[in-house]
This record gives sequence, structure tokens and C-alpha cells, in this order.
Amino acid sequence: MSSSLLVKGRFKSRVSSVLNKNSKEYGKDNMFDGSDESCWNSHQGSPQSCSVQFLAEDGQTEQPVNVSSLQICFQGGFVGKDCEIHAITSGSDSFALVSMFYPEDINTVQAFPVDIKNALQVKVLFKSSTDFFGRITIYKLDLLGDRS
Repeated sequence: MSSSLLVKGRFKSRVSSVLNKNSKEYGKDNMFDGSDESCWNSHQGSPQSCSVQFLAEDGQTEQPVNVSSLQICFQGGFVGKDCEIHAITSGSDSFALVSMFYPEDINTVQAFPVDIKNALQVKVLFKSSTDFFGRITIYKLDLLGDRS
């Protein structure tokens, strides 16, 4: 059974930008806090991205995981278009394209199946946006699967 791989202290995240560099209101951690009120909001421009590095219980060393699904909730009007999932897997040192996905311009959680074995890091790339200025707004991002 798949469960969330984004357990506090067991991953690190990065984003390409934060709106007005205001990490408190619009920072990356807001995608993972479980609140419907907080979000990550990118600065303008394309492409934008967010990445996750999976960690062992010590919170320091990488631990491979198997990823079966990406769940994401955008703010309508600020949705990624022509999106890609990339991964670094055990035995590799660079990101490789895993799949492409095409979210709807809606405010509900959308799920996209993936099949990534032994992932050390996953990057979601938003090549463009439904927003004229290229901004992306995400209220929830989760990766489901199991730890190797």
C-alpha cells in the first residue's frame, strides 16, 4: 500500500523561486504543512520547479524510495502546463526524464501515476504556466509510494 513519502525530517525540498523572496508567506514548506490556507508561490518567469530529496531516519543520508504517484493541488489560474517529472535514482548522479503530465486548470488535488524505482530525488518541472507571467501556486504537493 502506498503512503506519503514526505514525512517530516525524512526529506529536503528546493524550489526555483519564491514570490518577492517572501519565504514566510510563500515558501516551499507551505506545500507540505497540510494547511489549505498556505502555499508555495513562485516568482514570475518560466520554467519553475520543485524538487525533493529523500532521506533516511537520521535525516542526513539519502535513502532510495519507490514512487507510485504525484499528488498536487494548484491555485486555478496559476497552474503548471507541459509538466515533467525527473528523477535521480540509485547508481545515477543526474536527473533523467521519467514522464510528462498535463494538469487541469482547477483548484482540486490532482493525482498522476508514476513508476520510479529507487529514487533518491524527484524534480517536478513546470515548463510554462496558465498565468500570463509564468507564476505557479501550489497548496499541496505529495509523493506516494514506499521506502525501499
